[in-house]
Amino acid sequence: MNRGSEPTLIASVQRALRLLEVVGQHPSGITAKCLARNTGLALPTTYHLLRTLVHEGYLTKLDDGAFIVGEQVAGLHDAAQAQQLRSTIRSTMIELREDLSAATYLARYDDGEVLVDEIVDSPRTPRVDAWVDFRQAAHATAVGKCLLSGLSKDERTDHFRRHPPEGLTPRTITGLRDLVEAPRSALVTDTEEYSLGTACLAAPIRVADLPVTLAISFPARKLATTRDYVRPLRAAAERISRSLAVAGNYPSWN
Repeated sequence: MNRGSEPTLIASVQRALRLLEVVGQHPSGITAKCLARNTGLALPTTYHLLRTLVHEGYLTKLDDGAFIVGEQVAGLHDAAQAQQLRSTIRSTMIELREDLSAATYLARYDDGEVLVDEIVDSPRTPRVDAWVDFRQAAHATAVGKCLLSGLSKDERTDHFRRHPPEGLTPRTITGLRDLVEAPRSALVTDTEEYSLGTACLAAPIRVADLPVTLAISFPARKLATTRDYVRPLRAAAERISRSLAVAGNYPSWN
């Protein structure tokens, strides 16, 4: 782009995108001649562009010669929806970080493991120093305990069979009975159980058949003000729950 001038546009790309738009407006398909008329393109140009779009999978040519949207467009649509959903969730996490001056975490329990999908922190609100992998320390973190609380007792027993709880700090709870029998809670706290000097608070997020949690971490010296964190954390978790419900799925974070 030249400074102070309009951006350089590629006309052939514009024409191809226009064809895609018009094809998308005709669910039953549309012929090349109709596309040429609707877009004002020369018929030879239309054919050249259509061949390229079919080759790349953005259009499909039917047996009767009409063109419909191809699988590549569906893939782009799904990717765009997932990206928008992730952006919405991250915006909520950023807002929570700024409101509470605390790092924020989004995690899920999937295929038998604790997976942290997103962390929103800053130099002023640093994330917890993950000196032990969260997958091995679910018993000692608010993130892990909140996720495990969404499982059945048998599933929790299986988890601790694979990941025996170890004492990470003098405050870590390691008793299997206490961990397996722990009741489901609207909020879960980790008071220096994972890392001395750090406390965490986690709230469940409602997703069908997938335990998900939103959590915050902050200096343990702020524990006296924990009650001030409860309402904003719950509200943020509820907003994310609604976003996921509208989307109908949990986005891929790979």
